[in-house]
Amino acid sequence: MIVDPKTFEGVDEPMYILEETPLRRNLGLVADVARRAGVDIILAFKAFAQWRAFPIFREYIDSTTASSLGEARLAFEEFGAPAHTFSPAYTDREIDDIARCSSHITFNSLSQFSRYADRVKRVNPAISCGLRVNPRYSEVGTELYNPCAPGTRFGVAADSLPDVLPPGIDGLHCHCHCESGADVFERTLAHIEEGFSRWFGQVKWVNFGGGHLMTRADYDVDLLVELLRGFRARYPHLRVILEPGSAFAWRTGCLVAHVVDVVEDMGIKTAVLDVSFTCHMPDCLEMPYHPEVRGAELRPLGEAVAPCTYRLGGNSCLAGDFMGSWRFDHQLEVGERVVFEDMLHYTIVKTTMFNGISHPAIGLLHSDGELEVLRSFSYEDYKNRMD
Repeated sequence: MIVDPKTFEGVDEPMYILEETPLRRNLGLVADVARRAGVDIILAFKAFAQWRAFPIFREYIDSTTASSLGEARLAFEEFGAPAHTFSPAYTDREIDDIARCSSHITFNSLSQFSRYADRVKRVNPAISCGLRVNPRYSEVGTELYNPCAPGTRFGVAADSLPDVLPPGIDGLHCHCHCESGADVFERTLAHIEEGFSRWFGQVKWVNFGGGHLMTRADYDVDLLVELLRGFRARYPHLRVILEPGSAFAWRTGCLVAHVVDVVEDMGIKTAVLDVSFTCHMPDCLEMPYHPEVRGAELRPLGEAVAPCTYRLGGNSCLAGDFMGSWRFDHQLEVGERVVFEDMLHYTIVKTTMFNGISHPAIGLLHSDGELEVLRSFSYEDYKNRMD
């Protein structure tokens, strides 16, 4: 089916739609940054893991990063390359399979490294082991997403590291960004170097984690390249790795929904949709942030009773499954499409089938306008999750 991405006319079921053209634009930018800076930039599955699109990704990048056995297997079996894997805690029942599927494995603590390093080396002699460190500095404003908040369970602080790292630690991993700019990385990098440069001579690689939103329109890409080049000049023996997730899928597609009813209480109108915030757009409630809705203007909550202004409500039984208020240029009618922009990262990977709500299909809109439905969901998918 040929689909116009301006209207999505003919898309009559809820659907996440990944658009090939902006995806390739993002991939090209990421690959160019990696080339100019002389670093490796790899895809973090925790933000985007639609494996049917991996053939496109493989044209631009060589590796991915995993945070679980499931993601490590996806990297090895579907992306076709072993993963850079980090988990807050590995287990006896999974560690061998993770090692088989990984080229790099980062441990969250010295105790985890001590427990499993020899074992993963026996399973995979080529694997490179790293240690996650905590610079105790992050500019992430939302506590839920701040890995350096007081009492964090992530990483080892500098004052807890021995002067000489245990044999077998090849790299240091530091993740403390979330959809951040290059200016934030500049300030964070100063803290990382101040805290951990004394150990740089003992390792072979440094991983600066994710959250580098280099495909955002206002991101200072040149500054990022300059910072990375400068770091490599200071430590020429170190391989440098970045593993953003959102940057790859940023503004590469949408969630198409439909109005199924309009209800009103105390002058507040709610357009009830055939999708759910809690099931299909969980970050909107967790982060929280208000997504962009095509053809509508986000308004202060105090204007909820204004003409053509609606809350948008999900179709689950959760009372708080709504957001608002958006002002449209017309009265919404049952059956019309509502398009949530930029809904590919941290959505499909986090959705649930809570309440047995029908899950949106997943589509790939090719550059020639052909919409390929990659996956549709049925009652059997919901039932099998209850087995």
